[in-house]
Amino acid sequence: MSILEQVAVSPAEVDGMLDRLLAQQYVSEAVVLSTCNRVEVYAAVNGFHGGLGEICGVLAERAGCTANDLANHLYVHYDAAAVRHTFRVATGLDSMVVGEAQILGQLRDAYQAATDRDSAGRVLHELMQQALRVGKRAHTETGIDRAGQSVVTAALGLAASVLAGDHDCLLGVDCEHPTTELAGRPALVVGAGAMGALSLATLSRSGAGPLTVTNRGAERAERLAEAYGATAVPFAELADALASVDVVATATASTEHVLTREAVARAIEGRDRPLVILDLAVPRDVEPAAAELPGVVVVDIDRLAASLRTGPAAADEAAVETIVASEVEAFLAWLRGADVAPTVAALRTRADDVVAAELRRLSQRRPDLSDEQRADVAHTVHRVVQRLLHSPTVRVRQLAAEPGGDQYAALLRELFDLEVPQSAQVQDLPDLEGDA
Repeated sequence: MSILEQVAVSPAEVDGMLDRLLAQQYVSEAVVLSTCNRVEVYAAVNGFHGGLGEICGVLAERAGCTANDLANHLYVHYDAAAVRHTFRVATGLDSMVVGEAQILGQLRDAYQAATDRDSAGRVLHELMQQALRVGKRAHTETGIDRAGQSVVTAALGLAASVLAGDHDCLLGVDCEHPTTELAGRPALVVGAGAMGALSLATLSRSGAGPLTVTNRGAERAERLAEAYGATAVPFAELADALASVDVVATATASTEHVLTREAVARAIEGRDRPLVILDLAVPRDVEPAAAELPGVVVVDIDRLAASLRTGPAAADEAAVETIVASEVEAFLAWLRGADVAPTVAALRTRADDVVAAELRRLSQRRPDLSDEQRADVAHTVHRVVQRLLHSPTVRVRQLAAEPGGDQYAALLRELFDLEVPQSAQVQDLPDLEGDA
C-alpha cells in the first residue's frame, strides 16, 4: 500500500506522467491507469528491455526510490500476456471486488486522457477500444456483476458488519450484513469526486441518514448534496461533522492526511458507540495512528482486500475467462495482420519504383513512341505487376494473422531488402461516446 501511495497518479498529474513516459527513447505510446488498488502503465515500446527499464525508471523516480527497490513491487506483462491482462482488467476479473463494473469507467477515463494527450497510437488505440468492448460484452453476456458489488458497496458492507458488532468479517470470515443495515445511521462523505459520489449514492440507497458531504471545493459538495438529499458542510468544519456520525467514507485526491489522529480523537470524546472510517483513497486520507484510538475502526484498501469474500459464481467467472481468451486471440490476429501491412505497402512501393525506372529507360531508348503508346505500355506493365503481387500479398496477410505470422513479414523484408518505416501515431481517434 505504501508503494502504491507513492506512485499513485491523480487526474491532475496524468498529463505530466504521460509526457514523462513519451520523453523516453523506447516508449512510443502510453496509457496510465491509476485507481485505488492499482497503478498501471500500458505502453507500446520499440524494444522490450529498453522500454521496461525506462518505464521502471519513471515509476521509481515518482516513488522516490531506486529501480531495484521498486522491482519487487512490480508485475510485467508482455505481448499476448499484456493483452490478456488488459482484457481481464476491463472485465473486472482482476479487480479487488471481482466483477465490479467501476473499473470499466476508470479504464475509459485513462484512455480518454491518453487520447487527449496524443499518447495513444495505433496499437494502444486499438487495445483500449477492444478492452472497453470486451468489458461491456462480459457484463452483458454473463452474470459476473450479478451481485452488483463495487469497492464502495463492499466497504459499506464491512461497516454494516462492524456496527452490528460482527468484527469477524475483518478477519476474512464471510459476513452476511447488507448495506441496508446502515439504515438510520448518520454518515459523512469526504470528497466529491467519482468515489465520493458513489459512496453517497450507495449510502442514500441503503437508507443511511442523515447524510453529510464535504469537499475542499464547496460548489461540488453542494451539487452532490442536492442530488442525494444530503447536507453540505464547509471543509473547515470537517472535525465537527465527524463527531455526529457513525460512518465516514473518505476518498479525496489529497497527498496529505485529511483525517489526522488528533482530529479523530477530538471527534470521539465522550462517545459511547463505534466510529467506522472507510478510507478509499490512494494515498491514504486517514493517518494510520487514528486506527489505534479506542472505538475507531479504520478500513483502508489493504484491509478491505484482505477481508473480502469470494467473488461471483465460478460458472460466471469461467464464462468471462472464455470470452477473454477468444478476444485475446482475435486481437493478436489483428495485431499480426497490422504488422504485415507496412511490409506489403513497402513491397508495392518497391514494385512501383522499379516500373517507373524501367519506363523512364524505355522513354530514353524509344523516343519515337507517341504519348498514347507510352501510356498503353505503362498501363500494361502496371497491370502485370499488380496481378503478380495480388495473390502473394493477400496470402501473406492471411498467414500473418496466424500464430507465428510475423515471420512472413520478416521474410518479405529480407527477400526484397525492404525498409519499413515506424508507424506514425494516430492523430484523430474515434469518439468514446457510448462506451461504458
